[in-house]
Amino acid sequence: MTTNPNTHTGTTIDTRTDMAGTHTILVTGATGKTGRRVAERLTERGATVRAGSRTGTTRFDWEDSGTWAPALRGADAAYVNYYPDLAAPGAVEAMRSFGELAVANGVRRLTLLSGRGEPEAVRAEEALRAGGAELTVVRAAFFTQNFSEGVMAEGVAAGTIAFPAGGTAEPFVDADDLADVIVETLTAREHAGRVHELTGPRLLTFAEAAAEISRASGREVAYVPMSESEYADLLERFGLPEPQARWLAALFATLLDGGNASVTDGVKRVLGREPRDFTAFAAEAWGEVVSGTSRGDAPTIRP
Repeated sequence: MTTNPNTHTGTTIDTRTDMAGTHTILVTGATGKTGRRVAERLTERGATVRAGSRTGTTRFDWEDSGTWAPALRGADAAYVNYYPDLAAPGAVEAMRSFGELAVANGVRRLTLLSGRGEPEAVRAEEALRAGGAELTVVRAAFFTQNFSEGVMAEGVAAGTIAFPAGGTAEPFVDADDLADVIVETLTAREHAGRVHELTGPRLLTFAEAAAEISRASGREVAYVPMSESEYADLLERFGLPEPQARWLAALFATLLDGGNASVTDGVKRVLGREPRDFTAFAAEAWGEVVSGTSRGDAPTIRP
């Protein structure tokens, strides 16, 4: 038996056991890009999944703290996917309250989705950890699926990727790889207390990503650099309130300043395999467009 100290309770935990088959796991944001993938995988592994969302059977809304305790009550673990981002105003306070509620309702294991290179997100991580639960943090790079399921999907369909990235390279990570890692951290105890940083296998600029999409889809998709202010205006036209649009544009400009232009071995360390490359993602997502079908969801604002 391999053990790992539980610093909050003073006990030891078995790190070998797959907990999915006997546990109830709350998945917050269960209809979103990562949440629905995590929920599907946990269900396949035999877990009882509470799919938390604003309109589902298990009602969960980050803007309504009154929904948190009922969703947590009786669960053994939870996937914490905070909206709109852990660097957003109010996230630290929300994580502190959620962590305390989780422990008060018997939830001892949490996996938190965080972002790379976000100092404010680190503060939110620490606030959640302070609640006393066993916490695993997964810090992810920019999702490849943001091109097919996110705010840029409509632009890709129209042949233009407009974004404030300039020539900065990013190690895009596949959301399916991320979901596999999340499930592993929720079901194998060895990950308690750890921080996993996930990227794809190589760096690409947004122009290079557009070229990959062009090759896969058989039609021209161009990257158009934008300023932070221009991108905020674009988000407002998508329907975001002006303060949120300005904040989100500023966040992207900060994340794409070159500080995250490096790859990690996080996916391989957790899953024992290499992460999926952007070329394979593009072939799956847009190769079908050539034959007249598409897997993309309606655009949503989600970093």
